[in-house]
Amino acid sequence: MEEFLEHFVSQLNWPLLTAMLIVSLGLLGKGADWLVDQAVKLSSQSGIPKVIVGATIVSLGTTAPEAAVSVLAAIQGKPGLALGNAVGSIICDTGLILGLACLISPLPLDRSVVNRQGWIQFFAGILLVLACFPGSWETATSEGGQLPKLVGFGFLGLLVIYMWYTVRQARRGGRSDEKPQIIPGSYTLILGKLVGAVGLVVSASYLLIPAVSEAALRIDVPESIVAATMVAFGTSLPELVTAITSAWRGHGELAVGNIVGADILNVLFVAGAAAAVTSGGLPAPSHFFTLYFPSMIFILVVFRIGIFFCKGHLTRPFGVILVFAYLAVTVMGYLN
Repeated sequence: MEEFLEHFVSQLNWPLLTAMLIVSLGLLGKGADWLVDQAVKLSSQSGIPKVIVGATIVSLGTTAPEAAVSVLAAIQGKPGLALGNAVGSIICDTGLILGLACLISPLPLDRSVVNRQGWIQFFAGILLVLACFPGSWETATSEGGQLPKLVGFGFLGLLVIYMWYTVRQARRGGRSDEKPQIIPGSYTLILGKLVGAVGLVVSASYLLIPAVSEAALRIDVPESIVAATMVAFGTSLPELVTAITSAWRGHGELAVGNIVGADILNVLFVAGAAAAVTSGGLPAPSHFFTLYFPSMIFILVVFRIGIFFCKGHLTRPFGVILVFAYLAVTVMGYLN
């Protein structure tokens, strides 16, 4: 199947290849959106507080496209695409998406989120860089590094601990006053739609990966750079839709919480799962250490500084800074 897709994609002209990329990214976003909707309905049926669902099922749902693309890319022998998608999604989420949300409306800061999970977000990014670091800066910038398979399993273990901690803190934060909305016979329908949503995400990933590889080959740009920019933007569509909608409707704290949670999961879930399914881990090319890792840390540091100075709200000027930081990183990636 993989060989057939690669051969088929190689025969497409540029307009058709571009259309395939757009359709695949659209299906990824729709599949994740569908997955989140059904997860929320399931919570309403069971009476689980929505804050807990948002911190667990919804955050996992919005990172499902990144995980599907990265894991399948790793299995198919395209590790640069796998790691580039994870790192690029963090840059896109924190720089572009959160910046755009700030421009729409100043975002209220939920201190319980930014003071607790915001530092987890920051140190998760640091942990990813350290896990890939080969031991010396000279080696990192000339030969690159690697995210070992064993470390991938370790990240997945930390993911379980993080989810447990998030649920525990959410339960301490308050209880839901909502009563379960039991609809006879609907559990089967909801579970069926959940399975269908997962299938859509995986199928779209199978279409996207060969299209990205072919596009990178034609424009003579490494797959990891395309993954860290174009693919990362496409797989971050669920976060984009959630953040923009939340800001537009006056629920900016949801946008901030979603981005923070998604960044953490991009390290522990996306990069961790992708490394775990490989035989030797995920290679981190040298340009990750000269550009993408520093860019990721820079944007996370800018976010932490913004939280300190913006006090009660993330303001529009701060949104401009985040967006410009994202655009600068993207341009440097293609010029590098």
